[in-house]
Amino acid sequence: LPEFRAGDTVKVNVKVVEGTRSRIQAFQGVVIARQGGGVRETFTVRKVSFGVGVERTFPLHAPTIDSIEVITRGDVRRAKLYYLRNLRGKKAKIKEKRDALPVKKG
Repeated sequence: LPEFRAGDTVKVNVKVVEGTRSRIQAFQGVVIARQGGGVRETFTVRKVSFGVGVERTFPLHAPTIDSIEVITRGDVRRAKLYYLRNLRGKKAKIKEKRDALPVKKG
């Protein structure tokens, strides 16, 4: 599992069983919370789909999760981003974290 925290944009590939067939469904959005610890740890991902906010909470170690991919790192100062529920459009955008590059010597 990759390292990710609140503010990061992740793509969660979930195994969905429909009758006898199984397929993988992607859910991409912003992590707004991580809760618990160890085997019981969960994380909540929020996205806006067709103008409607959709939140989904995943157990971190669930067998239904095929993979988690970090798309971008977010620059936030909170562990829980529940305030994003009240924001619309560009106000709900999260700044991308820019990693400091090492200074070249010589």
